[in-house]
Amino acid sequence: MYGKHRLRDLKISFRGVRIWSEFDNFYRYKRMLEDSEVEKILLKDSEIIINPIEPVNLPKSITNYLFIHFDKPVVVEPNSTAEVFATFPIEIGVFVKKDESLEDIDIFSFLKPKYALYGDPKNGKIARYWKTQIFERIPEVDPFEKGVIKIKISNLTNSWCEVTRAVFDVYSMKIYYSEKIVSSIAEMKIYSRKVAETNFIDRPLYEGMEKAVELYVARKIPILGKETIMEWGF
Repeated sequence: MYGKHRLRDLKISFRGVRIWSEFDNFYRYKRMLEDSEVEKILLKDSEIIINPIEPVNLPKSITNYLFIHFDKPVVVEPNSTAEVFATFPIEIGVFVKKDESLEDIDIFSFLKPKYALYGDPKNGKIARYWKTQIFERIPEVDPFEKGVIKIKISNLTNSWCEVTRAVFDVYSMKIYYSEKIVSSIAEMKIYSRKVAETNFIDRPLYEGMEKAVELYVARKIPILGKETIMEWGF
C-alpha cells in the first residue's frame, strides 16, 4: 500500500480499508475504513503518495508532541550512553503531487489515538500517548500500525538515571519505511535528574529505506526548533 500510485489506477483493498478512484468528468478519490468515509474531487489525474506520517493528526490537530511511555524503566549509568528500541504509533497520509508541490488529502489509522498530559496541569503539554515495550534489538511489528524507534540515551550526569518516558516534538520527526518496517531514530540527552532534551536524527534504520513525506513540510509550516526540553522529568 505504501508508495506511489496513479490516481486513475488507484484501487486498494487491505485489512478493512478501501481506497479507490472514480471518474465522471473529474476524478473522485474515495476511502472507507470502518465508520469513516472520505471523498475528495480532483480535476486531473495525478500522482498519489501513500506513506506513514507523524502520529498527531487524528481525530484532529491537537498537539505536535508525542509521549512515549516505557512499560519498564531503563536505568542508565552515569556519564554513559545506551541504545534501546521502542515502538511508536502510525498514521497514514495520502498526498497528491504535482511537480514538487504536495497536498495532503486524507489521513487515517488502524489505531485509536490516545492523548495525555505531560507535566503539570497549568504549564504541561498535551501529547499523543503511546505505551511501549523496550527491546534490545529491532522488534517485528505491523508496519501499518506501529513503527520502530531507535533511541540513543546519553546520561551526561554523575548519577544513575531511570528513564520511563520520552517526549518528542514531531515537527522534526524523520520517518523512513520499507515493505516490512517503518522506522525513526532519536536521541535523548539527560542533563539532570529532572531535565532532558530530545530530538530526531535524519537517518534510516536500514539502507535502501524510503523517506516518508513530512506532513509539516508539505503544509509549509515553519519549524522554529528541533529539540524538545523535558522539564517535568523522564
